[in-house]
Amino acid sequence: MTDASGAEPAPVEPESIEPASAAAGRAVALVAELLTGPVGSAVAELERHGARDETLADYVAERRTLGIPRAARMVPLGRVWRLGVLLLTADGRLFATGRAVRAERPARRSTPAAAIAEQRALRAAAVKGGIAEGETVNFGAAPIDPAELARTGASGPLVLVGDAVVVRWNPAQPDALTPLDRYLGERVELLAHPTGA
Repeated sequence: MTDASGAEPAPVEPESIEPASAAAGRAVALVAELLTGPVGSAVAELERHGARDETLADYVAERRTLGIPRAARMVPLGRVWRLGVLLLTADGRLFATGRAVRAERPARRSTPAAAIAEQRALRAAAVKGGIAEGETVNFGAAPIDPAELARTGASGPLVLVGDAVVVRWNPAQPDALTPLDRYLGERVELLAHPTGA
């Protein structure tokens, strides 16, 4: 069989097809490496320095329940450290950074633009969900799945290059890649010592 150019396609070598058990083993090893390696080190360092953390929340849109209107709210899910394009929990879970707002009570003000009105509504939804006023709230954050990373080569901003896990720190630039351990090291340093002290 030939392709559109008339050339014979190269045969697939049996050794190049990774057995399911090998892929599963690789995923398990990758999870262990992430949790005990750079991610585990990052958690320990952030906890040691009492680095500032933020709220991770789920946004629940305005809806009706049995005909009764329920205002939009943010449901708190836990605490995270913001490390650029990654959010990190104390138990070592990673999320791709979504959106963030500062919790703020609604105020009666004229609204000059729809974007500003939306931002104010999101801030009010955070307070409505019981989040303290002034708190930074992260929402719309997608969990990073190490098994998916091992299986497909990517999960969120994490990418597998050979056997190395790298971070795509700028989604607009495909080659903006940094090894995960170096990326976490730099971001942890910034968060643990915000004034360079």
